[in-house]
Amino acid sequence: MNSLTRRLVILTTLWVSLGLGLIAWFVVRTDEQQIQTTADARLSSLLDAVVAAVAFDPSSGPILLRPLADPEFDRPLSGHYWQLTGPGGTQATSRSLWDSRLAPPLRAPEGIRARNMEGPRGEQLRVLERDVQIESRVGRVPISVQVAFARESTDDEIADLRRGVILAFALLGTGLVAVVALLVVWGLRPLSRTRQELAEVREGLRQHMDVVAPREIAPLVAEIEALIEQNRATVERARNHVGNLAHALKTPIAVLRNALDTGDVAAARAQSQTLERLVQHHLRRARAGALAGTAGAESMPLAIAEALAKALHRLSAARGIQIRVLGNAEVRVRADSQDLTEMLGNLMENASKYGAGRVTVRVMMSSPGRAAILVEDDGPGLAEGQDGAALLRGVRLDEAKPGSGLGLAIVADLASLYGGTLSLERSQRLGGLSARLELPGRLASETYQGPD
Repeated sequence: MNSLTRRLVILTTLWVSLGLGLIAWFVVRTDEQQIQTTADARLSSLLDAVVAAVAFDPSSGPILLRPLADPEFDRPLSGHYWQLTGPGGTQATSRSLWDSRLAPPLRAPEGIRARNMEGPRGEQLRVLERDVQIESRVGRVPISVQVAFARESTDDEIADLRRGVILAFALLGTGLVAVVALLVVWGLRPLSRTRQELAEVREGLRQHMDVVAPREIAPLVAEIEALIEQNRATVERARNHVGNLAHALKTPIAVLRNALDTGDVAAARAQSQTLERLVQHHLRRARAGALAGTAGAESMPLAIAEALAKALHRLSAARGIQIRVLGNAEVRVRADSQDLTEMLGNLMENASKYGAGRVTVRVMMSSPGRAAILVEDDGPGLAEGQDGAALLRGVRLDEAKPGSGLGLAIVADLASLYGGTLSLERSQRLGGLSARLELPGRLASETYQGPD
């Protein structure tokens, strides 16, 4: 039962069968009652005719004063019978009964009584009975009047009706199930087209899915397209990681080779440590790329910034750099703590390196669902038009300062992994560089409202 079409067709068949079966039963039952009522009305009119013609002769018992208009009462065993039962069991019958008799009348309350019984030839009869009081020479005499019709014609009519209704509803149900099956197949065509285009994307025949999906499955197609883009971004990040690592290793390897050629063991050892740090750094970078956007990962940027400020203060104490951390301790960002430490560490280290004496870190909510972290310094800042170049991998705008030129690029890449951004501009407060890091976030007292 793994086929959605089969499930829908089976459920539709069961529902249509149940619904149409109940309707057919109701229609047949109603029409049967109508047919039986019509037959009983005809029989009742004959009963009234017999009652109107009945009389009582003290010497012979109940009699009919005049013959009935229906000739079937005179034809032997015709299926149309009447019978009169007087006091003492005296009886008078129609010629059609010949030498047979109907079952004795029921002793029941006044009025017309209807019942079924077996006739002279074993046929089923419909019988109407009525007790009447007849005036005679000896006074009022009770007489039971019975009129019977064979049920064959009525039963045949009911059987024909039943067959017709069953056939009509069976054809209707079959048609409905067939139409539903066609509608299901037609309605699921976008899923088949989606599967086909997804296979073409996997085989490299197309870059994107172009299927025009109906509203019900459009979110599914959008999620598949997002997954394709995420996989493509993962591959691109892997390429960037390799490029970053190759770029970062190029210079230390050259220096190491030169140190080995000259026999400078201390320099070789220092470069090997540099190589180890670079490898560890890029391993952490690859881990961040794999875990970015992990559901439930949240960090406290103010606490991380304060811890980094203490560490950087010890490292830059000789230069007299003062690092102030301000902001709301309730702010939470959707990022792994190690990745946030990596981003803030790069930004604050750059600010300490290029700042003249003051570095300020501010943590705030920029908008509902978005947290902003500003790292500002009082250094020379960037010349106009250099903000974009500073975010490129391997670009160092100040060759006099040590470094690989990867710090800001790594921060920008990590921020994009978490749905955030990094922007650079002139600081209005300190006059140097202002690095603005925005990430999905919330206050500790609020529910997260940003994108997952």
